[in-house]
Amino acid sequence: MLIKSIFTNSSGILVSRILGFLRDLLTASILGANIYSDIFFVAFKLPNLFRRIFAEGAFTQAFIPSYAKAKHKIRFSSMIFLQLIGFLVVLSLFVTLFSSLITKAIALGFDTKTVELAAPLVAINFYYLPLIFIVTFMAALLQYKHHFATTAFSTALLNLALIAALLISKGMDKYEITYYLSYGVLVGGLLQVLVHIIAIKNKNLCKIFTFKKHNKKEENRFYKSFLGATLGSSTAHISAFLDTWLASFLVTGSISYLYYANRVFQLPLALFAIATSVALFPMIARAIKNKDESKALNLMRKSSLILIALLSIATLIGIVFNNEIIWLLFERGAFNENDTSNTALILTMYLIGLIPYGLAKIFSLWLYAKEKQFLAAKISMKALGANIVFSLIFIIPYEAAGLAFASTLSGFILLILTLKEFGMKNFKTLYFSKDSI
Repeated sequence: MLIKSIFTNSSGILVSRILGFLRDLLTASILGANIYSDIFFVAFKLPNLFRRIFAEGAFTQAFIPSYAKAKHKIRFSSMIFLQLIGFLVVLSLFVTLFSSLITKAIALGFDTKTVELAAPLVAINFYYLPLIFIVTFMAALLQYKHHFATTAFSTALLNLALIAALLISKGMDKYEITYYLSYGVLVGGLLQVLVHIIAIKNKNLCKIFTFKKHNKKEENRFYKSFLGATLGSSTAHISAFLDTWLASFLVTGSISYLYYANRVFQLPLALFAIATSVALFPMIARAIKNKDESKALNLMRKSSLILIALLSIATLIGIVFNNEIIWLLFERGAFNENDTSNTALILTMYLIGLIPYGLAKIFSLWLYAKEKQFLAAKISMKALGANIVFSLIFIIPYEAAGLAFASTLSGFILLILTLKEFGMKNFKTLYFSKDSI
């Protein structure tokens, strides 16, 4: 079941990422690496940050153990959904009303004119967040029933919507194109919601809402876990967000270089590490709930060994052929040779941290399954703090490449601290026990 689930997730992610690269190829060709691409990437950065935190573990890591233990599952899930969707809708309206202030906060280096250009796009893109929460909520219910395919393949719909937006707006004014892309984000979110509703119906999970009284202890336990899981899962994404914020002080195009390089870096991370962790977590959680830690450790051993091999190959290929990869994917139209060189260097800096980020994803599952989300969060915040320090050290001499390398160093710290809490006894059992399979 583990291999099948990993394969399902990996296949869906691969399809989505191929379409994502096609989307980025068109974006690079039509917009290039300039002020217009920068303002769109900034506008999409905030909801995309939350999307990655939600969709790649935090909500599921908190929801599934709490849902499994809930005495009245429908009451519990209804309460969580209604409270969070209500909060996100209000938050989206707040961002719309104060879009200029929000834009200035997330891209402090932008001048007044650039902020004015980006602010309307920030307001539009942020409504993707409540849509993707609906998707994530339904995905968690489906994962509990061991159904991964719909969620794995649905992200492709976002990329298809953005590709359609680019093709429709090709030849228009560049600023107008950013509006088409922003509305394309919302269309992609709506399509994802639709396919999950269909899957929920097919799995006979339609009865998920009730307004009956719920157990406050279950609610509090979930939010405590969710807060910890959100902080614990967010290090890589907050690091990327920090890169964008600091890069707004650098030369025009720096934000785009970081974005394109991070997109390539995220492919093997998502294809192997995230796909594995999504498939692995429900199995580990069930094993630990049943007090079968040996089974949980065996699952982690198999997964980590496969992951080390795959990520090592991906790292080697990416570093050796960094320039060729960026040239093949992006160098056309408005994206020139100098853009390729700058992006390739940043890609190398990111790829050095591929293995530690991937393994940290797997070993942190042990803490989440034991409902130690705040311990994982503490580890994550330490790594993030180190990333901030490294970023400030490297940004002046090495500019955007220095920011990427700072993120990589924080990945090593994240892995070391996670392994320390995982425990040397468990680590030895994992790889050196005679009974390990």
